[in-house]
This record gives sequence, structure tokens and C-alpha cells, in this order.
Amino acid sequence: MPKTVTCSRCNQTREGFDRPPFPGTLGARVVDAICHQCWAAWLKQQTMLINHYGLNVMDPQARQFLTKNMEAFLFKSGDSNEIDTSKQGTISY
Repeated sequence: MPKTVTCSRCNQTREGFDRPPFPGTLGARVVDAICHQCWAAWLKQQTMLINHYGLNVMDPQARQFLTKNMEAFLFKSGDSNEIDTSKQGTISY
């Protein structure tokens, strides 16, 4: 039977993860508190950020930028970057 969680993003009880979709402690937090639907919403947001800012996901600074935005998006903590079209092709850290 699939694991269910009360999602901290949408506040609904939905299917969660059996294994972390992301490494480390942040991945463990996702397993404990995020549903599949909200994770899918994050993946769409992440793709938009990568494409909009022209991020190279092999770049450690780009990965840090995405991780910070993932935490803000999923757990509503810190500053998430709304897509700012005036900054296309650049990222700030």
C-alpha cells in the first residue's frame, strides 16, 4: 500500500514517497512531508527556472540556486525566485 502524507505544501493527505526523490536531509524532509502532486509541481517550476535562467545543472552554484528555490517552493521557507524576465540568462546567489 502506498505511503500517505499530510503534505506541508497543500495541506492535503495524499500519496507520498517510499524513497527520497532527492538526496540528503532535504530528500528525507520530502518523504516525510510532501505529496507526489506537489513534487510534480516543483519539477515543472524547476524546469522553468533552468530554462529561463539558462542554468547549467552541472554548475555547483546553479545546483545551490535550485536547491534553495526547491526548499522555498515546497516548504514555503526563505525566498523563492519568481521568474523575473528582466534577469533572463543570469542568476543571483
